[in-house]
Amino acid sequence: MPEILGLNKKRCIVLLAIFLNFLAGCYPDPEVPTAVDLQKNPVHFPPPVYLFTENEPTQAGFELGRQLFYDPLLSRDGTVSCGSCHKQFAGFADLDHTVSHGIQDQLGTRNTPSLTNLRWDKSFFWDGGVTHLELVPLSPITNPIEMGESLSNVIRKLNRNPQYVTAFNKVFHQDSINSQQLFRAMAQFMGQFVSVSAPYDYYVQGKTDVLSTLQVQGLVVFQNKCATCHTPGLFTDLSFRNNGLDTDFKKDAGRQMITQEAADAGKFKVPSLRNVALSAPYMHDGRFRTLSQVLDHYRQGVKKSATLDPVLAKAQPGISLSEAEKQALLSFLEALTDKKFITDSRFTDPF
Repeated sequence: MPEILGLNKKRCIVLLAIFLNFLAGCYPDPEVPTAVDLQKNPVHFPPPVYLFTENEPTQAGFELGRQLFYDPLLSRDGTVSCGSCHKQFAGFADLDHTVSHGIQDQLGTRNTPSLTNLRWDKSFFWDGGVTHLELVPLSPITNPIEMGESLSNVIRKLNRNPQYVTAFNKVFHQDSINSQQLFRAMAQFMGQFVSVSAPYDYYVQGKTDVLSTLQVQGLVVFQNKCATCHTPGLFTDLSFRNNGLDTDFKKDAGRQMITQEAADAGKFKVPSLRNVALSAPYMHDGRFRTLSQVLDHYRQGVKKSATLDPVLAKAQPGISLSEAEKQALLSFLEALTDKKFITDSRFTDPF
């Protein structure tokens, strides 16, 4: 009798396992949004720029892009990956690093920008030197300080790796790996970095209890004094502006390095403020350690120059902020932290 009961118990376990597998097969894989889902734009966002029309995401493509993003194989000495500087817990920016750190402990010249909501961007990096999402990885890979590798060497290393050859073939159905496949796989991953679940997002959807009284006061201040440049819901207008950090731009001319126009001297891309509380220090060169210092700059530290943005170019340059308004703003900026996004297991390091 005990043997029969044991046999029945084993049979029940097997049947339960089969049933659970059947249930799993009844639902679509939740990891990667479908093409239809990707067309559902957040109501408080502008239309996206990158539409995935020629690079429709798949589970295999997403996972391949994820592995490439975190793989130091893309760097010359195998020590630096994209994820080395773009950390999920910092909203895919960096934390406590003034400028980017590259191979052989070299230091870059600019603070690591966030990779959040890239699908809505029309130009990338502080100077806007890249204008297509799929080409974003090319700049750090080939930068001699950051990853220090040539594109041809990256492709050669990938083609020598049997696991990557198999993975790329599964996604793109070609026997050899090329640069377009590399960039499209990474775009399938990075293009999913969508931050739209901060307390602010729930607030604009009607859940008014998610913000404190001070944060609501800060939102009003923000709308009146900050939203011209940091336009909700991306919290950037995607423009390039001189915000009065310096009087000359010999060290870093910003946008002028791309356009070669004197009118662009000292202009840098307006960064998104989503998850901004997680990614100190601030500005293109990381000169300010805290958000309080950032607001103090706009209150009393703006420097005049020929290309200073008109929004700041007043008799007393900057933005008039009382101490109470400053504290309300600091509280509101905390409401742009998207905890769901920074802990999303889809985006974690797979190694």
